[in-house]
Amino acid sequence: MLKTISSAVLGVLLLIPGILFAESPLAVDPQKTVMETERAFAATMANRDFEKFKSFLSEDAIFFSGETPMRGKQQIADAWEGFFEEPKAPFSWEPESVEVLESGSLAWSTGPVYDPEGNVVARFNSVWRLDASQQWRIIFDKGNDICNCP
Repeated sequence: MLKTISSAVLGVLLLIPGILFAESPLAVDPQKTVMETERAFAATMANRDFEKFKSFLSEDAIFFSGETPMRGKQQIADAWEGFFEEPKAPFSWEPESVEVLESGSLAWSTGPVYDPEGNVVARFNSVWRLDASQQWRIIFDKGNDICNCP
């Protein structure tokens, strides 16, 4: 009996390091996580998945396009829905650089935007916030045309 109890206690003790030091979502590299999130966000356009696109938007997001910013998830979704209607994506993007605050709660991503032929036509800058459910959601987005300056 004592041998059975000792074996059980030893088994539990062997599990403790794995439990204590298991990798939590917060323990992973936040830059890598935001980079992967931005790639998944971009994949929604390539895969023509409008519902998934909307899932990355924060309720209070602001997208800058034209003279008047789009405010809130619904207004952004309404404005972007047309980009998902055709079988072929009208543009694509990919993250090139990501920075995350030491607090791990806000991040910035940037990278090129491509036309359907793969030419760089703009650059995007996005700000991401880690929400209460530990999901990164985009809160600000702004694209800038490429300058062919001398």
